[in-house]
Amino acid sequence: VDRLDCIHESAETPDVYIVERLFSSSLVVVVSLALPRRMNVYHFKKGTEICNYSYSNNILAVRLNRQRLIVCLEESIYIHNIKDMKLLKTLLNTPSNPTGLCALSNNHSNSYLAYPGSATIGEIIVYDANSPSTVTTIPAHDSPLAAVTFNASGTKLASASERGTVIRVFSIPEGTRLFEFRRGMKRYVSISSLSFSADAQFLCASSNTETVHIFKLEQHSPSQEEESPTWSAYVGKMFSAASNYLPAQVSDMMNQDRAFATVRLNIFGLKNVCALATIQKLPRLLVASSDGYLYIYNVDPQDGGECVLVKKHRWGFCSPLSWISYAATVAIPTVAPSSTALTGYSEDGGMRKGEVIPEHEFAAGPVCLDDENEFPPVCLGKKCRKLIGH
Repeated sequence: VDRLDCIHESAETPDVYIVERLFSSSLVVVVSLALPRRMNVYHFKKGTEICNYSYSNNILAVRLNRQRLIVCLEESIYIHNIKDMKLLKTLLNTPSNPTGLCALSNNHSNSYLAYPGSATIGEIIVYDANSPSTVTTIPAHDSPLAAVTFNASGTKLASASERGTVIRVFSIPEGTRLFEFRRGMKRYVSISSLSFSADAQFLCASSNTETVHIFKLEQHSPSQEEESPTWSAYVGKMFSAASNYLPAQVSDMMNQDRAFATVRLNIFGLKNVCALATIQKLPRLLVASSDGYLYIYNVDPQDGGECVLVKKHRWGFCSPLSWISYAATVAIPTVAPSSTALTGYSEDGGMRKGEVIPEHEFAAGPVCLDDENEFPPVCLGKKCRKLIGH
């Protein structure tokens, strides 16, 4: 809380707009504005490049876990085996996705990939990058998607649309709707990030407004309501009964829960990224903003309410956006398409006659993820879940 430690600093790659770190390991993926079609994979402690890949168009997002590395372009997605960086699968002609919206689960048994299934409505395709095959399609929202994220175990998926008023949580792999939260009544709000707590009990959401919302994921059982009847419980039952004959939009509004806790920033209109973490055994909300600061707040897990600011850090040269919630794409590159663009990748990642796969170079062999000194396992909550070798 008291300080930020710079884990890596390099002047060799200016204008970086994507940086992804493999959990707490030394593996970092970087994309720069100078070469927006090339992905560089580094071992930052050794200061060496593991490999690099070039693609047919600008890279909009990169996601990685212990098994897969995902590269998202506007109309295609590339799935690599992270241990040898081999291209395993190419999803061609995906719906237009100009912001590179996608999410990858960290589950040790499945690598679920979520991405937009439509450019006009909020449909989510959940894809198993290990199989590989489509798991389910979720009709999440009426308007196009703005944010998606998995919880740490890959059993829940949260989403928000461009309208920005409603956030929904679905079970994975079934795609059943579990929770629905109302962020606010404003129609034009751009949600920039969603993030679960490590135990998936809370979900935070940030936008281009001054408010960060924290929602509590809890089921209200009928037995609890009967044991301690309250006026709100009575009204809730009335609403539930009424929802059987009211229009769907009205009944949905009555069933939505509002924020459990909130933070009011002193900024408005800037992109920011939020995350929930346990630091020094206390629940904290982290907010990294485009104003150049990292804000750390205390969260009351029992009563919620307004969160208290504990510390404010200036980033300096080491942006915390990389380790808060995967990475934040602060600027989307505006480089004109190259006349030598690569085309025609086959569905299985191979090569059709007369066409080429992405160019790549390896510096020093495959990625040795089994070396725990260089690539330690990720720790989730109290139990350290060893992902190596699964």
